[in-house]
Amino acid sequence: MTTVCAEKTAFLSGNNIYLRPLEAEDLPFVRQWYNDPVIRGQIGMTLPESKTSSEEWFERINKDKERVWFAVVRKEDDKVIGEAGLLRMYHLWRNTDLTMIIGDKEAQGKGYGSEAIRLLLDYAFGYLNFHRVSIGVVGFNEKAVRFYERIGFRREGVQRDGYYWNHRYYDFVMMSILEDEYRETCAR
Repeated sequence: MTTVCAEKTAFLSGNNIYLRPLEAEDLPFVRQWYNDPVIRGQIGMTLPESKTSSEEWFERINKDKERVWFAVVRKEDDKVIGEAGLLRMYHLWRNTDLTMIIGDKEAQGKGYGSEAIRLLLDYAFGYLNFHRVSIGVVGFNEKAVRFYERIGFRREGVQRDGYYWNHRYYDFVMMSILEDEYRETCAR
């Protein structure tokens, strides 16, 4: 399934992808990803994602001024391959959390996630004037922990047994990147 975005405008644009506001017509993709057993385990989804629940979630994120959510779209064919956003944006402390999923399995491992994260970080630090961006990663998802470390995130703590999935407790790895660390990685 491909979403053609001719009438949609890229909000943040990279070499191979662009980020545009998430639209209601993107919700079938989100439902598919959130109901996938592997992705569900990695992001902490415990309940089925129905059409109604995804529509309610979409309404909430669009009303919440402390969040900004994007569709990750591949430029070559305008296909929606993921979703990403900033949430719990706390401007007084200049802190926010980040989320990103490349849900299209054929698009995983091709650098789109790195590009999406860099676009989001550039937006967070360069336009929204945040000082710190954080993310929580499920401990068993070692691939994601290494991915965020390559981007420049640092481990700052572990919530021991902070995540329960598939009859087991797992650690939850807290990671963050500061604006000067991000600028330093961009200079390389």
